[in-house]
Amino acid sequence: MEKVLEITGLTKKYKNSRGIEDINLTVYKGDIFGFIGPNGAGKTTTMKCITGLCRPDRGNIRIFGYDIKENFEPAMAKVGCLVETADAYDYMTAYENLLLVARYYPRLAGNRIDEALELVDLAGHKKEKAGTFSSGMKQRLALAAALLPQPGLVILDEPTNGLDIDGKLQFHELIVRLAKEQGITFFISSHLIHEMERLWNRVAIIYDGKPVAEGPVQELTWDQTLEQFYVEQTKALKGGKKYA
Repeated sequence: MEKVLEITGLTKKYKNSRGIEDINLTVYKGDIFGFIGPNGAGKTTTMKCITGLCRPDRGNIRIFGYDIKENFEPAMAKVGCLVETADAYDYMTAYENLLLVARYYPRLAGNRIDEALELVDLAGHKKEKAGTFSSGMKQRLALAAALLPQPGLVILDEPTNGLDIDGKLQFHELIVRLAKEQGITFFISSHLIHEMERLWNRVAIIYDGKPVAEGPVQELTWDQTLEQFYVEQTKALKGGKKYA
């Protein structure tokens, strides 16, 4: 299987001693990969290191075979991301917001903004101001921005936060469709395990900045839910037990 994202020994510590330590994981082409952990576990720090938003203390990150420390631009050329918040300028239309993002990608095809809006079902709202959008529509607009460079890998941090039930269902359906029709690999962090379990095919669990488990969902869970598996793992950690 082709490795899209490979992380080895990733460590980043802050002055308050929080952060991540010795994170190892591999994401393969075609995965909808889940990155699980409670708030403050280190998910966002890991994703910021992957996308170059913060510098790790040590460890290696390879994207599409490129080491991001040595070849950052080619590594990120096929990566789209939505980390922390789905920001948009409320006074600008959906199209204008994407036009602003497109300035970072000078080689985009002339119709790529329209294609991205079509992919996320916002083509009919391209001339509407983002300030009139629902939370779900803003999330889809942010995803359209991540899809602009025609990425092979899309990194999403808590993408369903703030969405109602319908918004979450629509977002899940969209991810599955894009993975199937566009061949896009997704790396998605969330602490909403029950909600996301049916979406992910492989997962990694992080707790208190340290890795706990990684692998195919079916192999990790067997006759229990992913949520039950996660609870068992974190309970053992809280009790001071170690994992092989």
